Amino acid sequence: MDKLTQVHTASHCQLKESKRAVNSLRDFVDDEDDDDLERVSWSGEPVGSISWSIKETAGNSGSSQEGREQLKSRNSFSTYAQLPKPTSTYSLSSFFRGRTRPGSFQSLSDALSDVPAKSYAPELGRPKGEYRDYSNDWSPSDTVWRLRKGKVCSLERFRSLQDKLRLLEEAVSVHDGNVITAVLIFLKRTLSKETLFRELEVRQVALRHLIHFLKEIGDQKLLLDLFRFLDRTEELALSHYREHLNIQDPEKRKEFLKTCIGLPFSAEDSAHIQDHYTLLERQIIIEANDRHLESAGQTEIFRKHPRKASILNMPLVTTLFYSCFYHYTEAEGTFSSPVNLKKTFKIPDKQYVLTALAARAKLRAWHDVDALFTTKNWLGYTKKRAPIGFHRVVEILHKNSAPVQILQEYVNLVEDVDTKLNLATKFKCHDVVIDTCRDLKDRQQLLAYRSKVDKGSAEEEKIDAILNSSQIRWKN
Repeated sequence: MDKLTQVHTASHCQLKESKRAVNSLRDFVDDEDDDDLERVSWSGEPVGSISWSIKETAGNSGSSQEGREQLKSRNSFSTYAQLPKPTSTYSLSSFFRGRTRPGSFQSLSDALSDVPAKSYAPELGRPKGEYRDYSNDWSPSDTVWRLRKGKVCSLERFRSLQDKLRLLEEAVSVHDGNVITAVLIFLKRTLSKETLFRELEVRQVALRHLIHFLKEIGDQKLLLDLFRFLDRTEELALSHYREHLNIQDPEKRKEFLKTCIGLPFSAEDSAHIQDHYTLLERQIIIEANDRHLESAGQTEIFRKHPRKASILNMPLVTTLFYSCFYHYTEAEGTFSSPVNLKKTFKIPDKQYVLTALAARAKLRAWHDVDALFTTKNWLGYTKKRAPIGFHRVVEILHKNSAPVQILQEYVNLVEDVDTKLNLATKFKCHDVVIDTCRDLKDRQQLLAYRSKVDKGSAEEEKIDAILNSSQIRWKN
């Protein structure tokens, strides 16, 4: 899956696709779940959980803002005093969001509250080694060791560029992602942007950590500047595109997406950007029209089935489902027509048929379902054809409580005999089972099925008539 698809699908697609499309709203990931915390390895590559990826892609701007506000209030590295343990997979989510769970980095007030109040009375018997904790004369290796142990220390003594770079190299050498990120925060605050970028360009491990850190705190401006400096044009474009997640107003989001169309994406990604813009443009028009029709109360479909969600910012498949549900019979020339959507976005036949079937079956519009699978050849003969397979058609129809007569018609169209018998037995399509056993001349299976139908029923009488027929030469 390409990068844009991950961004676009994850951001809009917390919905159950297709079958539950309009009736479902976004299920946000529980923000208090420890499994949701993203972790970073020493190499700087994210190894977070799927649930965090969903939150990251959905653009949790609130958390990012909170992280930025906390970071702005910190003037020295002493804020990050309480490191939980010296491993290479610390939780950066707790670190930058100021959470106070066990094992997470603490806020400034928490860190200070853990430091005992200074005593002005002389202390007796204090080991001389403890005075070293309050000394600023530490080498880079000593400083990194203290950071790994979670001890209070300040990085302010590293004033020259050479000293700061030695500290960074020492942090990288111990393969501790948390320490690397902590040093990078110090460098970000004390070095000019150009100097920081230039030095990190030749230090790829540290560079990856900084990129990940900037993404996590939502510092899009610095991230864009960094990609521009590194001449990573596609990443620059993707990072710019991500900003649409923070725009709530549909019209403003549409205009922003329009500015993304000319950015240096790959050919495939450029097509996705264009489709995203076109889809949102359509959704705005459809939403305004349907809201008016629904409030007027004169359209039967909206009276019987009131909308449970806005169509704005829905995925393409959800939009198609919505269109098949509310606008199925509209002419192809209208923006809300399912056929128009299919042609505009080049939706494959299988996806279109599957989505249309789910929508029309939910409305119990069996005539539309029949027409969906009926084709004519050049001689005018009709034939049933299903690009998704009739076994899937049967499953969807049964899920939407289709009558047995309709189920039997489509079960009969399943080509594989074993699949047909299994579906017919599962959904109690008695006539299909009886006729198939008769055609197979399988007397034993027919006798076995006789015990499953009601006594004295029409099905039992039909089985008995077949079993007593002298015109059938049974195989067993």
